[in-house]
Amino acid sequence: MQISKEDFLAKVNAASKNTLMETLEIEIVDYGDDFLVARMPVTPKVHQPDGVLHGGATAALAESVGSFASHIFTDREKYFIRGLEITANHLKSISEGYVFARATFLHKGRTTQLLDIRVTDEEDNLISICRLSTISLPKKK
Repeated sequence: MQISKEDFLAKVNAASKNTLMETLEIEIVDYGDDFLVARMPVTPKVHQPDGVLHGGATAALAESVGSFASHIFTDREKYFIRGLEITANHLKSISEGYVFARATFLHKGRTTQLLDIRVTDEEDNLISICRLSTISLPKKK
């Protein structure tokens, strides 16, 4: 039985209850065969003291969407995903609206994965570019 896109997104977002993703209001909004997109509102909750988006909040958005992508595109019955390393280059500041993080795979191995995560604003201006490496670890039986 195939699940609808709306039902899939609702199920994925329900998994974020009582997590950092819920605290930062990160929501998965789109996916395809090789990508996943999340959005986060830019409000004072995620600002640094001078009123622009905090780099740590951007990194949390990137790691969330990248880890979810690795999780979704992995055999969840046999493996769980953990982040290994994240890098973030912040290119432009933003103080309001939404940012969108699109995660795509640069490498999708059995054990390690490398994702490219582009963070953009509502006009598709590049805000940050991030790289996330994840590892698939076997579940104990």
